Amino acid sequence: MSLSLTSGGAATRQPSNPSALSASTQRTRRPMVTGTSVLGIQYAGGVMIVADTLCSYGSMAKYKDARRLISVNSKTLIGGGGEYSDFQAITDLLERNALEDRCTSDSLYEEDDEQGCAREIWNYLRVVMYNRRNKMNPLWNDLVVAGYSSAGDPFLGYVDKIGTTYEDTYIATGFGSYLALPLMREKWRPDLEEGEARALLEDCMRVLFYRDCRALNKIQIAKVTKEDGVLISDPYELETDWSSGQFESAKANLDDDGGW
Repeated sequence: MSLSLTSGGAATRQPSNPSALSASTQRTRRPMVTGTSVLGIQYAGGVMIVADTLCSYGSMAKYKDARRLISVNSKTLIGGGGEYSDFQAITDLLERNALEDRCTSDSLYEEDDEQGCAREIWNYLRVVMYNRRNKMNPLWNDLVVAGYSSAGDPFLGYVDKIGTTYEDTYIATGFGSYLALPLMREKWRPDLEEGEARALLEDCMRVLFYRDCRALNKIQIAKVTKEDGVLISDPYELETDWSSGQFESAKANLDDDGGW
């Protein structure tokens, strides 16, 4: 060990092999490039989730075409909020596992019936997140897992960065758990049609765009059904309306808008 003096006069110890020490202690202390809310809902014909395409660098809306909905297999789809690079790492992990299962199977041409169901993927991610949390190096994500269980029942589950999980008929992460979840509680019913479910999710995302400064009105919607499997839409923009009287009235009792 050698000693060096910083510009402020304090003595600091420098390890003899600093690269080895820094490589062994790297941790993500806080997320840098993040996505916000992911919403999910069960309806009469399947399961549907939605997320916008914005990733923010701190408070700056930096990446406006970040896809945060992915298809794991024909039965399962995942949406992720939080640190985008960690979400990419989870995506790579699931793809490697799928490739390994494919290459070590009895036949390279087996049908999709052997693929993991949504509940199995959800339980696997729970273990992954809890394992990383125990190493004090969590993956900074909130995940929504949608699809069908091995019994053929619709499934919607949630996993957070410390391995906490639950399943429900509607789920919201991030700021959506405060603003969108009450709307879904009010309007959800078991016989909800696909068009009604889509309209409800779009209304929730519109409210989040109005109220969440990390949200965007460019969104993706994805669904899982027994007949068609996983379908993910291309990004599209929601129609918004800013014709509120609060925006149109003069401020501070002035004749104009209060500007110079």
